[in-house]
Amino acid sequence: MKTYRTTDPQFTVASLYHFTTMRDLDLKKSSLKSICEEQNILGTILLAPEGVNGTVTGEYNCLQIVIDTIKSWPEINDLAVKYSRAKHENFNRIKVRIKDEIVTMGVGPIDVSQKSGEYIEPKEWDEFISREDVIVIDTRNHYETSIGKFANSVDPGTDNFRQFPAWADEFYRINGDTSNTKIAMYCTGGIRCEKATAYMKGLGFAEVYHLKGGILKYLEEVTDRGTLWEGECFVFDDRVSLKHGLSEGTYSLCYSCQEPLSQEDKASQMYEEGVSCPSCHDNISEDRLIRSRERQKQILLSKERGEKHIGRRYD
Repeated sequence: MKTYRTTDPQFTVASLYHFTTMRDLDLKKSSLKSICEEQNILGTILLAPEGVNGTVTGEYNCLQIVIDTIKSWPEINDLAVKYSRAKHENFNRIKVRIKDEIVTMGVGPIDVSQKSGEYIEPKEWDEFISREDVIVIDTRNHYETSIGKFANSVDPGTDNFRQFPAWADEFYRINGDTSNTKIAMYCTGGIRCEKATAYMKGLGFAEVYHLKGGILKYLEEVTDRGTLWEGECFVFDDRVSLKHGLSEGTYSLCYSCQEPLSQEDKASQMYEEGVSCPSCHDNISEDRLIRSRERQKQILLSKERGEKHIGRRYD
């Protein structure tokens, strides 16, 4: 297991999930939130009958106490955890919530732990998806695929994961008769593509695979030489994007429309920090402009005072 020195001024970020049949959710929620608060852990952890999912940040040793607590639950036998680094605390508070699903597909119960596809290790991924009998499918949303994806992958163009089943139904109608086709799926950390593989198998695809650990694990283990990955990986915290080696990327986020912003976007005359960007500039009302400019003013004042301004997207 990779370890980090607690004297390092940076923060550790842990992304975790596990599909399993969970019980006693209320008890788990209350005890886990108390432990997170005691250890000064920030972020979000979701509990549902189908498992656990979360991204949290703090000092490494404190994170391990939280992770060990989750691993001690009798239902947990293979918790997937990925570590990365952040220069700042990238969440404002800790939230532990009970949901119907740990990643919302909205089609009713799916026994992911029993029906998901086969894993492909990150170092074997490029070779596997280069085969002529493999169709590569990105299970993320359009604002994620817009800044990075694997070469020649199919982009469903969804706004959220709830839209994926309808896209998959149509995809199966067109491609389902190809019995020798292998489906390879991927997402940020592995959770969406794992659930998506179970859905695809339920439709009738026999050979379905997914990238173990998702893009994050791939970027951690695979160098940028000769890689089939193009661009940066969108993440759901204040870092916005990551590159190979899980170093922080170059993108930021538009406060008004939540679209990722490249350096080119920020050089546009339609970009105003905290207010607008090329994607939303022409659709913002005058009232919204006034409110956004006032909010940005308060953010800058808080920064000058060395304070954290509450109200970022991922809080």
